[in-house]
Amino acid sequence: MSILIKTLICGGEVSLAVLDTTALVQEAIARHKLSPVCAAALGRTLTAAAYLCSWLKGADDGLSVTVAGDGPGGKICVSGDSALQMRGFIEHTDVELPLRADGKLAVGACVGRHGTLTVIREEAGALPFVGTSELVSGEIGEDFSAYFYTSEQRPTAIAVGVKVTAEGECLGAGGVFLQPLPGASEESVSFAEAAIARYGDISSQIAARGAERIVGEDFSAAAMERRRIFYRCHCSREKIAGILLSMGRDELSRILEEEGKVSVHCHYCNTDHDFYAEDIARLFGDTEKEHGKTEHHPKT
Repeated sequence: MSILIKTLICGGEVSLAVLDTTALVQEAIARHKLSPVCAAALGRTLTAAAYLCSWLKGADDGLSVTVAGDGPGGKICVSGDSALQMRGFIEHTDVELPLRADGKLAVGACVGRHGTLTVIREEAGALPFVGTSELVSGEIGEDFSAYFYTSEQRPTAIAVGVKVTAEGECLGAGGVFLQPLPGASEESVSFAEAAIARYGDISSQIAARGAERIVGEDFSAAAMERRRIFYRCHCSREKIAGILLSMGRDELSRILEEEGKVSVHCHYCNTDHDFYAEDIARLFGDTEKEHGKTEHHPKT
């Protein structure tokens, strides 16, 4: 189970969030058949995006994150909502790179050090907010720190990490986020900056201690908010059927003739939704029924 724990420290002047996203990243690995370095790149992005989603208030609020670097992994796309239902993918899933000199996965080389990080936040009753910042290192944590500073004007100390075996087992994944609140003293800001240095191996610490113990043992704080994080895609056969209907019978008939089926691939959950001739006929039968042209009851 992946969880997010939030609380306040430094006399209420600093917001602390600790996430254990081990199960979330393991689900992403299983769905997308990720190499270790790709699992780390996508897993770190999922973790940071889940933290961003925790600030959403409305039931229908959501956001998307795109990391577009110049590395061999290609683009990373992650989406989530206020219920912490997360999903995401990396463009090239099988990248293999030598370990860094310190023995860690070369996430920066996989993502690339030149490019952009873009966040689109959609909240009820407001125009979508779009924030973009330049990548700093491709290591994800540093890039999100730069994003918070330049686009959100919220300086945030961030440590994110993923520990995965060569066989694709996620041993630990998560992050620590320390965000001084408006009006925080210089002492509290300095504390946050110094504290984050302890989490260069955050994935190992999550594996060994978990989020709850990190909050209690390292910050002498109790959780004020505890929430589960899920890997959940919002695609469905019904939604895709509606899109196919909008394409029209002639276009779908052409695809059926050439391919033998109409196949729609969801990148977020790596699922193919296949529609064959009888499925397409049933779709347009439903349309005719809505206009009173038939009384039969098609299967769904």
